[in-house]
Amino acid sequence: MSADGPASGERPPVRVFLVDDHDLFRSGVRTEIGHAVDVVGEASEVDPAIEMILERRPDVVLLDVHLPGGGGLAVLHAVGRADPDVRFLALSVSDAAEDVIALIRAGARGYVTKSISGPELVDAVRRVADGDAVFSPRLAGFVLDAFAGVPVPLADPELDQLTAREREVLRHLARGYTYRENGRRLEISVKTVETHVSAVLRKLQLSNRHELTRWVADRRLL
Repeated sequence: MSADGPASGERPPVRVFLVDDHDLFRSGVRTEIGHAVDVVGEASEVDPAIEMILERRPDVVLLDVHLPGGGGLAVLHAVGRADPDVRFLALSVSDAAEDVIALIRAGARGYVTKSISGPELVDAVRRVADGDAVFSPRLAGFVLDAFAGVPVPLADPELDQLTAREREVLRHLARGYTYRENGRRLEISVKTVETHVSAVLRKLQLSNRHELTRWVADRRLL
């Protein structure tokens, strides 16, 4: 590559903007993909993200679902109205059907979970930049079901009582993770996990973890 830019015939790097409220995670993503794409900016909250994305006009925005100040949906809606050419790839710890479907219906071009490897993420970013739709294998089924008319758990009065973080804790517990494993996966303390579990049990009027697991299974949230 010359000092003036990519060599003749060489594809310029995809311009990527990162939106995630965990500083350590953003740093890890830059380390994993920075050699292959051009990271043009990052933000941890909704309003700064919207402002900088519209200013820098990246090719692809890597967007977390749950953010302070309105969540990833707020970023997607605001940028989509102002600049529909910007493409979004959701990158989240959440693999809940309601999160996947909501982001795709709002205009995201794909949705992958944070268990994705660095090379896989680079490939996903490039494919989204090229106009493809990209999903982690399990999540693709949610999208196909939704657009085929198969019911998916998008609205549930009891589930709607829970915060996004409480839902994540709930799903991990139902899958058999311990409080410590739950905390490690969500990057929160064991004490915080315990607080969320107590809140979930109280809101759902359940007595213990076994009832909680049955409640999740009945709603196909696993």
